[in-house]
Amino acid sequence: MFIDEAKIMVKGGHGGAGRVAFFRNKKGPSGGNGGPGGNVYAIAENNLTQLDSFISKVKYIGENGGQGGPNQRTGKYGDDLLVRVPIGTTFIDVVTKGEITINEKNPQILLCKGGEGGLGNSAFKSPTNRIPQHATQGKEGQERNFKLILRLIADFGLIGLPNAGKSSLLNKLTAANVKTANYPFTTLEPNLGVYNSKVIADVPGLIEGASTGRGLGIKFLKHIEKVNLIFHCISVESTDVINEYKTVINELKTYNIKLAEKKSIILLTKIDLADKKTVDEKVRELKKFNKDVLAVSIYDEESLEKLKKLLITSN
Repeated sequence: MFIDEAKIMVKGGHGGAGRVAFFRNKKGPSGGNGGPGGNVYAIAENNLTQLDSFISKVKYIGENGGQGGPNQRTGKYGDDLLVRVPIGTTFIDVVTKGEITINEKNPQILLCKGGEGGLGNSAFKSPTNRIPQHATQGKEGQERNFKLILRLIADFGLIGLPNAGKSSLLNKLTAANVKTANYPFTTLEPNLGVYNSKVIADVPGLIEGASTGRGLGIKFLKHIEKVNLIFHCISVESTDVINEYKTVINELKTYNIKLAEKKSIILLTKIDLADKKTVDEKVRELKKFNKDVLAVSIYDEESLEKLKKLLITSN
Protein backbone atom coordinates (compact mmCIF):
# COMPACT_ATOMS: atom_id res chain seq x y z
CA MET A 1 0.00 0.00 0.00
CA PHE A 2 1.28 3.44 -0.94
CA ILE A 3 1.69 5.61 2.19
CA ASP A 4 1.56 9.36 1.50
CA GLU A 5 0.25 10.67 4.83
CA ALA A 6 1.41 10.20 8.43
CA LYS A 7 1.30 11.82 11.88
CA ILE A 8 4.34 12.12 14.13
CA MET A 9 5.42 13.69 17.43
CA VAL A 10 8.74 15.53 17.42
CA LYS A 11 10.63 16.78 20.46
CA GLY A 12 14.02 18.39 21.02
CA GLY A 13 16.35 16.78 23.52
CA HIS A 14 16.19 17.79 27.19
CA GLY A 15 18.93 20.15 28.34
CA GLY A 16 21.45 18.65 30.76
CA ALA A 17 21.48 19.71 34.40
CA GLY A 18 24.07 22.09 35.81
CA ARG A 19 26.49 20.67 38.38
CA VAL A 20 27.34 21.71 41.93
CA ALA A 21 31.09 21.26 42.42
CA PHE A 22 34.06 23.05 44.00
CA PHE A 23 37.76 23.35 43.21
CA ARG A 24 39.82 21.04 45.41
CA ASN A 25 42.45 23.52 46.50
CA LYS A 26 40.16 26.51 46.42
CA LYS A 27 36.86 27.31 47.96
CA GLY A 28 35.36 28.65 44.76
CA PRO A 29 32.60 26.86 42.79
CA SER A 30 33.60 24.82 39.74
CA GLY A 31 30.30 23.31 38.57
CA GLY A 32 29.81 23.54 34.81
CA ASN A 33 26.66 24.18 32.81
CA GLY A 34 24.61 21.36 31.32
CA GLY A 35 24.84 20.68 27.61
CA PRO A 36 21.91 21.71 25.38
CA GLY A 37 19.57 19.04 24.06
CA GLY A 38 19.83 18.00 20.44
CA ASN A 39 17.71 19.69 17.78
CA VAL A 40 15.46 17.72 15.43
CA TYR A 41 15.70 18.40 11.70
CA ALA A 42 13.82 17.12 8.68
CA ILE A 43 16.10 16.32 5.75
CA ALA A 44 15.37 15.37 2.14
CA GLU A 45 16.36 11.86 1.06
CA ASN A 46 16.44 11.19 -2.67
CA ASN A 47 16.02 7.43 -2.43
CA LEU A 48 12.78 7.58 -0.41
CA THR A 49 9.48 7.49 -2.28
CA GLN A 50 6.81 7.22 0.43
CA LEU A 51 6.14 7.71 4.15
CA ASP A 52 5.88 4.04 5.15
CA SER A 53 8.63 4.32 7.81
CA PHE A 54 6.40 6.62 9.86
CA ILE A 55 3.76 3.93 10.39
CA SER A 56 5.88 1.86 12.78
CA LYS A 57 7.66 4.81 14.42
CA VAL A 58 5.76 7.95 15.37
CA LYS A 59 7.98 9.63 18.01
CA TYR A 60 11.23 11.42 17.13
CA ILE A 61 13.22 12.89 20.03
CA GLY A 62 16.65 14.54 20.01
CA GLU A 63 19.34 13.30 22.37
CA ASN A 64 19.40 14.80 25.87
CA GLY A 65 22.27 17.06 26.83
CA GLY A 66 24.80 15.84 29.39
CA GLN A 67 25.19 17.12 32.94
CA GLY A 68 27.78 19.81 33.55
CA GLY A 69 31.16 18.62 34.83
CA PRO A 70 33.62 19.81 37.45
CA ASN A 71 36.26 22.41 36.64
CA GLN A 72 33.57 24.44 34.85
CA ARG A 73 33.25 21.90 32.03
CA THR A 74 30.06 22.14 29.97
CA GLY A 75 28.12 18.94 29.63
CA LYS A 76 27.97 17.00 26.38
CA TYR A 77 25.83 18.55 23.68
CA GLY A 78 22.94 16.28 22.74
CA ASP A 79 23.22 14.90 19.22
CA ASP A 80 20.84 16.33 16.65
CA LEU A 81 18.28 13.95 15.17
CA LEU A 82 17.66 13.85 11.42
CA VAL A 83 14.19 12.80 10.26
CA ARG A 84 14.65 11.60 6.68
CA VAL A 85 11.73 12.13 4.30
CA PRO A 86 11.12 12.03 0.54
CA ILE A 87 11.44 15.24 -1.47
CA GLY A 88 8.01 16.83 -1.69
CA THR A 89 7.00 16.10 1.92
CA THR A 90 5.05 18.85 3.67
CA PHE A 91 5.10 19.21 7.46
CA ILE A 92 1.91 20.74 8.87
CA ASP A 93 1.94 21.82 12.52
CA VAL A 94 -1.21 20.31 14.06
CA VAL A 95 -1.67 23.28 16.42
CA THR A 96 -0.65 26.35 14.40
CA LYS A 97 -1.54 24.88 10.97
CA GLY A 98 1.67 26.39 9.63
CA GLU A 99 3.36 24.30 6.97
CA ILE A 100 6.69 23.94 5.25
CA THR A 101 7.76 21.66 2.42
CA ILE A 102 11.01 19.78 1.89
CA ASN A 103 12.26 20.26 -1.66
CA GLU A 104 15.44 20.88 -3.64
CA LYS A 105 15.58 24.54 -2.59
CA ASN A 106 14.76 23.72 1.02
CA PRO A 107 16.40 20.32 1.72
CA GLN A 108 16.65 20.68 5.50
CA ILE A 109 14.39 22.36 8.05
CA LEU A 110 14.47 22.73 11.83
CA LEU A 111 11.47 21.04 13.40
CA CYS A 112 12.19 21.38 17.11
CA LYS A 113 14.93 23.03 19.15
CA GLY A 114 16.63 21.21 21.98
CA GLY A 115 16.27 22.54 25.52
CA GLU A 116 18.89 24.81 27.06
CA GLY A 117 21.32 23.31 29.54
CA GLY A 118 21.02 24.19 33.21
CA LEU A 119 23.51 26.49 34.95
CA GLY A 120 26.25 25.08 37.16
CA ASN A 121 26.92 26.63 40.55
CA SER A 122 29.92 28.54 39.20
CA ALA A 123 27.44 30.66 37.21
CA PHE A 124 25.94 31.93 40.47
CA LYS A 125 29.17 33.16 42.10
CA SER A 126 28.98 36.81 43.13
CA PRO A 127 30.59 39.17 45.64
CA THR A 128 27.78 38.39 48.05
CA ASN A 129 27.61 34.66 47.29
CA ARG A 130 31.12 33.29 46.94
CA ILE A 131 30.20 29.66 47.57
CA PRO A 132 26.87 29.04 45.81
CA GLN A 133 25.40 25.67 46.68
CA HIS A 134 22.90 25.23 43.88
CA ALA A 135 22.62 24.61 40.15
CA THR A 136 19.62 24.55 37.82
CA GLN A 137 18.01 21.79 35.83
CA GLY A 138 18.07 21.83 32.05
CA LYS A 139 14.98 22.86 30.11
CA GLU A 140 12.60 20.67 28.16
CA GLY A 141 13.07 20.56 24.40
CA GLN A 142 10.48 22.04 22.09
CA GLU A 143 7.66 19.61 21.30
CA ARG A 144 5.40 19.68 18.24
CA ASN A 145 2.99 17.36 16.47
CA PHE A 146 3.01 17.23 12.70
CA LYS A 147 0.89 15.85 9.92
CA LEU A 148 3.06 14.76 7.01
CA ILE A 149 1.75 14.89 3.46
CA LEU A 150 3.79 13.66 0.52
CA ARG A 151 3.17 15.25 -2.86
CA LEU A 152 4.99 13.44 -5.61
CA ILE A 153 7.22 15.65 -7.74
CA ALA A 154 5.86 15.39 -11.27
CA ASP A 155 5.83 17.56 -14.39
CA PHE A 156 2.62 16.13 -15.86
CA GLY A 157 -0.48 14.50 -14.41
CA LEU A 158 -2.75 11.92 -16.05
CA ILE A 159 -6.31 12.10 -14.69
CA GLY A 160 -9.70 10.74 -15.66
CA LEU A 161 -12.44 8.32 -14.74
CA PRO A 162 -11.57 4.66 -14.14
CA ASN A 163 -10.60 2.68 -17.22
CA ALA A 164 -9.79 5.80 -19.25
CA GLY A 165 -6.47 4.35 -20.46
CA LYS A 166 -4.16 6.40 -18.24
CA SER A 167 -1.96 3.52 -17.08
CA SER A 168 -1.65 2.06 -20.56
CA LEU A 169 -0.43 5.42 -21.83
CA LEU A 170 2.06 5.69 -18.98
CA ASN A 171 3.40 2.22 -19.77
CA LYS A 172 3.71 3.02 -23.47
CA LEU A 173 5.52 6.30 -22.91
CA THR A 174 7.76 5.15 -20.07
CA ALA A 175 9.06 2.01 -18.40
CA ALA A 176 6.57 2.28 -15.53
CA ASN A 177 5.14 -1.24 -16.04
CA VAL A 178 1.84 -0.41 -14.33
CA LYS A 179 -0.81 -3.14 -14.01
CA THR A 180 -3.65 -2.63 -16.49
CA ALA A 181 -6.93 -4.42 -17.14
CA ASN A 182 -10.32 -3.75 -18.68
CA TYR A 183 -12.14 -3.01 -15.43
CA PRO A 184 -12.34 0.00 -13.08
CA PHE A 185 -9.82 0.74 -10.34
CA THR A 186 -6.97 -1.35 -11.69
CA THR A 187 -4.75 1.47 -10.43
CA LEU A 188 -5.04 1.72 -6.65
CA GLU A 189 -2.20 4.14 -6.01
CA PRO A 190 -0.37 6.83 -8.01
CA ASN A 191 2.34 5.66 -10.37
CA LEU A 192 5.25 7.55 -11.83
CA GLY A 193 7.06 7.24 -15.12
CA VAL A 194 9.80 9.27 -16.79
CA TYR A 195 9.87 10.37 -20.41
CA ASN A 196 12.66 12.59 -21.74
CA SER A 197 13.72 13.44 -18.15
CA LYS A 198 10.21 14.63 -17.27
CA VAL A 199 8.08 12.86 -14.67
CA ILE A 200 4.50 11.78 -15.43
CA ALA A 201 2.10 10.90 -12.60
CA ASP A 202 -0.80 8.51 -13.22
CA VAL A 203 -3.50 9.27 -10.63
CA PRO A 204 -6.08 6.56 -9.74
CA GLY A 205 -9.45 7.07 -11.43
CA LEU A 206 -11.97 9.52 -10.03
CA ILE A 207 -15.71 8.95 -9.97
CA GLU A 208 -18.62 11.27 -9.39
CA GLY A 209 -18.86 11.94 -5.68
CA ALA A 210 -15.19 11.20 -5.04
CA SER A 211 -14.96 14.38 -2.99
CA THR A 212 -17.47 12.92 -0.53
CA GLY A 213 -15.55 9.66 -0.19
CA ARG A 214 -17.00 7.49 -2.94
CA GLY A 215 -14.71 5.13 -4.81
CA LEU A 216 -11.07 5.87 -4.11
CA GLY A 217 -11.91 9.41 -3.00
CA ILE A 218 -9.67 12.29 -4.01
CA LYS A 219 -6.74 11.66 -1.67
CA PHE A 220 -4.32 11.14 -4.54
CA LEU A 221 -5.04 14.46 -6.24
CA LYS A 222 -2.46 16.08 -3.95
CA HIS A 223 0.19 14.53 -6.19
CA ILE A 224 -0.68 16.72 -9.17
CA GLU A 225 -1.09 20.02 -7.32
CA LYS A 226 2.40 21.05 -8.46
CA VAL A 227 2.36 19.75 -12.05
CA ASN A 228 2.71 22.16 -14.95
CA LEU A 229 0.23 20.42 -17.23
CA ILE A 230 -2.71 18.05 -16.75
CA PHE A 231 -3.69 15.46 -19.34
CA HIS A 232 -7.39 14.73 -18.94
CA CYS A 233 -7.99 11.23 -20.35
CA ILE A 234 -11.41 10.29 -21.72
CA SER A 235 -12.00 6.99 -23.49
CA VAL A 236 -13.56 7.01 -26.94
CA GLU A 237 -15.75 4.19 -25.58
CA SER A 238 -17.59 6.71 -23.39
CA THR A 239 -21.23 7.19 -24.35
CA ASP A 240 -21.19 10.75 -23.03
CA VAL A 241 -17.77 12.39 -23.22
CA ILE A 242 -19.13 15.79 -22.13
CA ASN A 243 -20.65 14.44 -18.94
CA GLU A 244 -17.46 12.50 -18.24
CA TYR A 245 -15.40 15.65 -18.70
CA LYS A 246 -17.67 17.70 -16.42
CA THR A 247 -17.67 14.98 -13.75
CA VAL A 248 -13.91 15.09 -13.36
CA ILE A 249 -13.73 18.90 -13.56
CA ASN A 250 -16.33 19.19 -10.79
CA GLU A 251 -14.33 16.87 -8.57
CA LEU A 252 -11.19 18.91 -9.21
CA LYS A 253 -13.01 22.11 -8.26
CA THR A 254 -14.29 20.53 -5.07
CA TYR A 255 -10.79 19.44 -4.11
CA ASN A 256 -8.91 22.60 -5.09
CA ILE A 257 -10.22 25.28 -7.44
CA LYS A 258 -6.66 26.09 -8.53
CA LEU A 259 -6.24 22.52 -9.73
CA ALA A 260 -9.25 22.89 -12.03
CA GLU A 261 -7.74 26.09 -13.43
CA LYS A 262 -4.41 24.52 -14.38
CA LYS A 263 -3.44 24.26 -18.02
CA SER A 264 -4.85 21.03 -19.42
CA ILE A 265 -5.07 19.00 -22.58
CA ILE A 266 -7.83 16.48 -23.23
CA LEU A 267 -6.64 13.11 -24.49
CA LEU A 268 -9.37 11.14 -26.27
CA THR A 269 -7.92 7.67 -25.70
CA LYS A 270 -8.34 4.19 -27.23
CA ILE A 271 -9.24 5.60 -30.65
CA ASP A 272 -8.31 2.26 -32.21
CA LEU A 273 -11.67 1.02 -30.85
CA ALA A 274 -13.77 3.44 -32.94
CA ASP A 275 -14.09 4.56 -36.55
CA LYS A 276 -12.76 7.93 -37.72
CA LYS A 277 -16.22 9.52 -37.89
CA THR A 278 -16.91 8.71 -34.23
CA VAL A 279 -13.49 9.96 -33.16
CA ASP A 280 -13.87 13.24 -35.08
CA GLU A 281 -17.35 13.80 -33.64
CA LYS A 282 -16.18 13.33 -30.06
CA VAL A 283 -13.16 15.56 -30.60
CA ARG A 284 -15.51 18.33 -31.84
CA GLU A 285 -17.71 17.92 -28.76
CA LEU A 286 -14.79 18.18 -26.37
CA LYS A 287 -13.31 21.21 -28.12
CA LYS A 288 -16.35 23.19 -26.98
CA PHE A 289 -14.88 22.99 -23.47
CA ASN A 290 -11.15 22.85 -24.17
CA LYS A 291 -9.57 23.84 -27.48
CA ASP A 292 -6.63 21.49 -26.84
CA VAL A 293 -7.82 17.98 -27.65
CA LEU A 294 -5.62 15.14 -28.93
CA ALA A 295 -6.95 11.78 -30.09
CA VAL A 296 -4.51 9.00 -29.19
CA SER A 297 -4.06 5.26 -29.05
CA ILE A 298 -1.18 3.20 -27.72
CA TYR A 299 -1.41 1.30 -31.03
CA ASP A 300 -1.22 4.43 -33.22
CA GLU A 301 2.36 5.62 -33.52
CA GLU A 302 1.45 8.87 -35.26
CA SER A 303 -0.78 9.98 -32.38
CA LEU A 304 1.83 8.89 -29.85
CA GLU A 305 4.48 10.98 -31.61
CA LYS A 306 2.21 14.03 -31.30
CA LEU A 307 1.80 13.32 -27.59
CA LYS A 308 5.53 12.89 -27.11
CA LYS A 309 6.15 16.22 -28.83
CA LEU A 310 3.78 17.87 -26.34
CA LEU A 311 5.68 16.31 -23.46
CA ILE A 312 8.99 17.54 -24.82
CA THR A 313 7.91 21.10 -25.64
CA SER A 314 5.70 21.80 -22.61
CA ASN A 315 7.32 23.66 -19.73
